[in-house]
Amino acid sequence: MKEELFAELLESVREGGAILRGEKEAARKFVFQAPDVKQIREGYKLSQSEFATLLGVSIKTLQNWEQGRRNPHGPARVLLQVAARHPKAVWDVVSPSSLLTAN
Repeated sequence: MKEELFAELLESVREGGAILRGEKEAARKFVFQAPDVKQIREGYKLSQSEFATLLGVSIKTLQNWEQGRRNPHGPARVLLQVAARHPKAVWDVVSPSSLLTAN
């Protein structure tokens, strides 16, 4: 590795450490709003139990999301975004006929 590139990389690592320790502000921050799980569920006109089953999560997890005690992360967050924007796609994937043809 060229010395100049290594020096640049080392400086980036040091800067990252300073940001993590709170000694320096990050140049950019990304803030994502947690999805309104209750609103999404109500759009499907499903009970908490039914919606939890649809998403493949426990009812306790769904209740924690709806009551703000926890926030969905990773794949669960993406699934909720898909559920909110493309309900027909979700119904298509979980409908009994699609489950029968998948086997």
